[in-house]
Amino acid sequence: MRSVVDRMARAGRPPLHTLTPAEARAAYELGAGVLEVPKAALPRVEDLRIPARGGLQLPARLYAPETGRALPLLLYLHGGGFTVGSVDTHDVLCRELARLAGCMVVSLGYRLAPEHPFPSASDDAWDALAWVAANAARLGADPARLAVGGDSAGGTLAAVGAILARDAGLPLALQLLIYPGTTAHQDTPSHTEFAHGPVLDRAAIGWFFDQYIPSRAEREDWRFAPLLAPDVDGVAPAWIGLAECDPLVDEGVAYGDKLRAAGVAVDLEIYRGVTHEFIKMGRAIPEARQAHQDAAHALRAAFLID
Repeated sequence: MRSVVDRMARAGRPPLHTLTPAEARAAYELGAGVLEVPKAALPRVEDLRIPARGGLQLPARLYAPETGRALPLLLYLHGGGFTVGSVDTHDVLCRELARLAGCMVVSLGYRLAPEHPFPSASDDAWDALAWVAANAARLGADPARLAVGGDSAGGTLAAVGAILARDAGLPLALQLLIYPGTTAHQDTPSHTEFAHGPVLDRAAIGWFFDQYIPSRAEREDWRFAPLLAPDVDGVAPAWIGLAECDPLVDEGVAYGDKLRAAGVAVDLEIYRGVTHEFIKMGRAIPEARQAHQDAAHALRAAFLID
């Protein structure tokens, strides 16, 4: 991990938070695949559009490791501080999850800030989850075996989606949360300890959230900070994967504790010595490949795949 961080420093690229949102998106796209594992070839990969409120048609990509039978389905929500990231930046990760877990993955391109501020991303994620649940059979998936997941900001959206699914009576087999953001004001000890990084720091987090939800009062809405949800009783079981050297690690642990206190089954792993974004560094970081395996194992167990 230290070698990766040193190489990032030597590359001398400007931090995303010093760029315009458009420039930050382009820079993130450019670097997204550099440390990824090789791209898995799958028998079915399709781009599609998912209808959402207001007549929107959201871009999405479907991955299936096999054809000919109904597969369980994971709706995946990419990270990127609600401001950067796309279906393309998380293509390799979604292929790997589909391959290892033996499930269909639908990756959603939700609307990004600042053009689309809070709660746009949350609304899009829920609309997509409701749509894939209603249309699972048409996609070739098993409507009785659904899950939601994501990393970083996408992990936040997945946690919110699991609560909304509970409220709507939509049963989910699992919520797969990879270093999710869950707090309103980033005031945990790990935010102080890792305020200057590596990889993700206080300045970047502040910039991302100023794009998405500039009102600090609004940040206490649980759809931004699921740790503030009134209750999480009866939500889907959770697999939570965290990075030890990450400003978000404490709030990930706190959310796991909140779920457990409500009687929700939680499997929480902290990957030692790694930073935020490590899940996409499988070419260089063994812990990333282990996390891929662990997440896939959790999905297979939840979906009752032998």
